[in-house]
Amino acid sequence: MSSIDGLLDMEADVLEKGKRKRNNISCREYYCYKLQMRDNEENDVLHSGRLFQQYSVDEFIKIETQRLDFASFNQDLFRIDVLQGLLDILRLGEREASKTVKQNFLPTSFTGGPRDMRQRYMDAIALVQHFGKPDIFLTMTCNPSWPEIKQHLLPTNETQNRPDLISRVFKAKVEEIKTEILKRNIFGKVAAYMYTIEFQKRGLPHAHFLIILTDDYKLLTPEAYDKFVCAELPDPDTNSYLHKLVIKHMMHGPCGHLNPTNSCTKRNECKFKYPKSFVGETTKGKNSYPIYRR
Repeated sequence: MSSIDGLLDMEADVLEKGKRKRNNISCREYYCYKLQMRDNEENDVLHSGRLFQQYSVDEFIKIETQRLDFASFNQDLFRIDVLQGLLDILRLGEREASKTVKQNFLPTSFTGGPRDMRQRYMDAIALVQHFGKPDIFLTMTCNPSWPEIKQHLLPTNETQNRPDLISRVFKAKVEEIKTEILKRNIFGKVAAYMYTIEFQKRGLPHAHFLIILTDDYKLLTPEAYDKFVCAELPDPDTNSYLHKLVIKHMMHGPCGHLNPTNSCTKRNECKFKYPKSFVGETTKGKNSYPIYRR
């Protein structure tokens, strides 16, 4: 702004626009209103158990159907991908022009579509080509016993019947771990990273991170591996809290011939090769996979 009067006029215009009532709202605003937790108001949707999952699925299908209809109706708007459609037909092996019909396609703006997933994959590969192979593969899982989740559940509620609460808490936790990795540099300085969030059949999400460190912080020796990865039980005398967490959440088995009915048991053997053999120190294994001290 070139003057104080101009700045004041601009602020007045912004305030005036904020007072205007809109006739339409976005899908996000609508569902935020429907799913918002309020202290002094009962929300039947949040307390309907499995029906809440059915409501979420039906609304998701409705939104995706509308997006498909929009993409199909506006094919002529995506002129940049017209040639790509011909290439897709040729890639399928069709050579006769008489059999070539106008095909509908989903643009890259359609989240989860084939073109969107292919573009994300190519972006990830471009990062690897420029910065090198990832150094750390990190998995973060959602814990239904987190206090942020349990304090908002009614005694009659089940965790899997509150996908809105699970997603909100997990998203906050993911942002916090991103802050730890990227800003506080708990693994060292990060050159590039990528991650994806997946949902299990029970409705609990988990995130997979691929982290590429700068050259000064590459993990090249067994001593560097031991700084961040531990496959041993913590000492219950010096670190009892961590010991309880590992015993509760990170123990595999019993499986194999000790428990033939376990889901990981195939032909009386664990398909994940448990139990692992005890090793005195960390060494480099085959195919770049280290053998951790345990």
